[in-house]
Amino acid sequence: MGQRTAIVIGGGIGGLTAAVALDRRGWSVTVLERAVALEPVGAGIGLAPNAQRALDTIDAGDAVRAMAVWQAAGDLRLPSGRRLARTDNAAAVRRFGGPVAIAYRAELVGLLAARLPEGAVRTRAAAELVDAGDPERDDRPARVRVAAGGNGDEELTADLVVAADGIHSAVRRTLFPGHPEPCYAGFTAWRFVVPAPARPYVAHETWGPGSLWGTVPLHDGRVYVYATATVPPRGRAAYGERTELLRRFGDWHHPVPDLLAAVDPAAILRNDVHTAAAPPPAFHRGRVALLGDAVHPMAPNLGQGGCQAIEDAVVLAHEAAPDTALGPALAAYTRQRLPRTMDVVRRARRIGRLATWRSRPARALRAALMAANARLAPDLALRALDGIADWRPPAATYAAGARGTRTAELPKE
Repeated sequence: MGQRTAIVIGGGIGGLTAAVALDRRGWSVTVLERAVALEPVGAGIGLAPNAQRALDTIDAGDAVRAMAVWQAAGDLRLPSGRRLARTDNAAAVRRFGGPVAIAYRAELVGLLAARLPEGAVRTRAAAELVDAGDPERDDRPARVRVAAGGNGDEELTADLVVAADGIHSAVRRTLFPGHPEPCYAGFTAWRFVVPAPARPYVAHETWGPGSLWGTVPLHDGRVYVYATATVPPRGRAAYGERTELLRRFGDWHHPVPDLLAAVDPAAILRNDVHTAAAPPPAFHRGRVALLGDAVHPMAPNLGQGGCQAIEDAVVLAHEAAPDTALGPALAAYTRQRLPRTMDVVRRARRIGRLATWRSRPARALRAALMAANARLAPDLALRALDGIADWRPPAATYAAGARGTRTAELPKE
């Protein structure tokens, strides 16, 4: 039997992790990315211990931890600056075996791409699934059409296609045409990265009327900012997104005004938040596996969107061993990933709804509950990640020396 071939549609974090994991398992992998370059969507990403363990299996965990910032604590606040609670990463280490690492998405994308063979990633390659193929028939590979600009289209075949083509996945629609599209979660998100303000600040997440703001340091001295607000979908600010953010958040506590004053309006990303409307029939069909946002988009409130895509990638590569029949391997992938990720989708949706509360009584109740929980049960907030952040990858690893059971620790003072 010759070397198995795989095509990954989409060069985001999930797609690149899958490509690296499959390459380490002996597959010949080609990544097709429609953009002109590997440009990550978003600015920062939180990598919980479950994602770090998954990255350990492809020998990328240590490199990720080296380029991530470790924050010992952060505040949960109201727009006035009143602190409701303090989060403690040491508690996360005790509970889940490691803290959350905050990384710059562009650096993570570059790190993963650098682990692929030269020429494995093709940009300006818009891909369309033509035939899902049949894993039981060697004469029926999956077929993908690639738009090659003025040179016309070309057709590629592969033993496996991994669809990591995002929330509005064309591959998902082709495989399951009757399945409901992802639905609007009820709020929009803004994200950007700016230099740290001159005045000292504390990492924080602040909850306001139907809105939320987060300020998180990056390892290079810059700051990752994310914000959400309950607004109608498909909206755009008439006078620019910076003006919209100033209107909504400009009078909130330090360092929010300073960060808004520092941001280049062109650097602000705005995206409606979508979540899976219903569980799909499966995460695969034929020789095609769906991964990440293409199959389980979720609200960002648990910080698990990218983490679950990374988990998908390493589980898929684990099941698709070179000497394993592909049909049973993909069925095992669905069995492991569908119930887990749909549970995370539901849990993230529940927490996301809390951020949409706008009435004064509802917000007062929310603040009182958060403050009481912080006093009476300091680790209570972490329980939202029980069964999620403590996940460990399959026992077998995908590269010699990988450490699937590594426990990350906070750096020593």
